[in-house]
Amino acid sequence: MPRFLGLMSGTSLDAIDAALLHIDTAGRLSLGQTLAEPLPSPLRRRLLALCQAESASFAELAYLEDAFCRHQAAAVSQLLDAAGLKASDIDAIGSHGQTLEHAPYGHADGPAYTLQLDNPSLLAELTGCRVVADFRRRDLAAGGQAAPLAPAFHEAVFRHPDEWRLVLNLGGFANLTLLPPLGSDAEVIGFDTGPANALLDAWHQRHRGGSFDANGAWAASGQVDVLLLERLLGDDYFQRPPPKSTGREVFHLDWLDSHLSGHEARADVQATLAELSAVSIARGVELARSTYATPAPARVIPCGGGARNSDLMARLAAHLPGITVTAADQLGWPADWLEAAAFAWLAWRRLAELPGSLPSVTGATGPRILGGVYAA
Repeated sequence: MPRFLGLMSGTSLDAIDAALLHIDTAGRLSLGQTLAEPLPSPLRRRLLALCQAESASFAELAYLEDAFCRHQAAAVSQLLDAAGLKASDIDAIGSHGQTLEHAPYGHADGPAYTLQLDNPSLLAELTGCRVVADFRRRDLAAGGQAAPLAPAFHEAVFRHPDEWRLVLNLGGFANLTLLPPLGSDAEVIGFDTGPANALLDAWHQRHRGGSFDANGAWAASGQVDVLLLERLLGDDYFQRPPPKSTGREVFHLDWLDSHLSGHEARADVQATLAELSAVSIARGVELARSTYATPAPARVIPCGGGARNSDLMARLAAHLPGITVTAADQLGWPADWLEAAAFAWLAWRRLAELPGSLPSVTGATGPRILGGVYAA
């Protein structure tokens, strides 16, 4: 049975997620071994600084690319050992790389761009596996946003014969996928709604240390500042029609600071950021429904790190009443590993010369085969 290995490092930069995906001859998918390779704190800090830098030296880029790639290779090695497999047992690695900047609208009069730190040539050399990488820029070249890419995978694993479903990917940023029933002629809808955990993590790190607010406990201890929430929701991004995508280039601590009076209690800011995530996601659902005239989804499937945040999930339930919440785990796809599995699936699509993008999601002029292939 063909085996593909997906590697994903998201906006939290806490670890490289690795997931083994089995794909049979009929295209049926099943998740195998999974593993998270933590990024050392010094490397994480330098990567975060690079993501927020106005400029960077070539030497710094080269160092970080090399270090990041070697941690990817370590993740592959450990996963193969745990699964009892050899490099020759893997058809290909799908490597997303680490996003440094995502600017689908460009800057000033410049072109649109998306930049991922990656070295697929070195990864192929270190692992002995064929590598598929650079998934996003082909869609961008075709006039698309290059993001989100996960909805195509969500369609493959979660689309239902009879019901409309909503998949919420709650990573550093939130994206939604609205899946019509299999018998429907409607297209899959997907876009980034705004922050999920990125601002929550950054504010927590600034004032309490640690990488994240476990279960949203600090957010739950505060009170939502309604005036602050209104100022944050006034950002143009939330009113922009889909297709659309975003990242830390728009939503970061300096952006938050620009909306603060300076008199807010820190816990109240955390509570307000959690509410911002929930409200902007709920508004995104309504935006999708009104833009594309779809019925309300019968079921929401949360995934990503935010699915483990009980405070955020409670806020979402309050803003999405009447929709059954079903954990991705209950449907056979653990929430923490969906994105890594998605890039394993995209590697399979590339080798099969099948499109990996959905124009209805990204806005590209048509479906495109994504990624470049690097031989072992």
